[in-house]
Amino acid sequence: MTRNLLRGACLALLLAFAVERVCAEDAAVIAAGGEIAKPLELTAADLAQLPHTRVHAKAHDVEGDYDGVLLSVLLRALGAPNGEALRGPNLALYVRIRGADGYRAVFALGELDASIGNANVILADRRNGQPLDANEGPFRIVAAGDRRPARWVRQVVAIDVLKAPD
Repeated sequence: MTRNLLRGACLALLLAFAVERVCAEDAAVIAAGGEIAKPLELTAADLAQLPHTRVHAKAHDVEGDYDGVLLSVLLRALGAPNGEALRGPNLALYVRIRGADGYRAVFALGELDASIGNANVILADRRNGQPLDANEGPFRIVAAGDRRPARWVRQVVAIDVLKAPD
């Protein structure tokens, strides 16, 4: 009887943890703003509607397959200039990514665009087929082509397209 109660309690805890994780992922929001046509708050459901890609990358001796949305695809969906529109004054635009802890990293809009730099940078939501853990996610920038993971921002809460000062 005691063993069954213990099993039931363990199952209840596991179920509660799973429900809490799903609710936390659904509630996760990324503020997107700045020099874009459609400033808004992005949810996991919004990102799930965009095409995902997989990159293999290594950071701090941890290797893995990360799944997520190419940052260039996300920015195009938000209305940021891309392709032929990315010339002249638009080349002074940059993307600032901010994590929950205040950590920030910057990418030039041109380096992300497929017609110019084509950098392999994704907003990841999974590693090795599993949702990112609370320390990394629910969303993380993965710059697979960078030699050091200095611009890998964890717990992403904001993405802003900004104009470089004159």
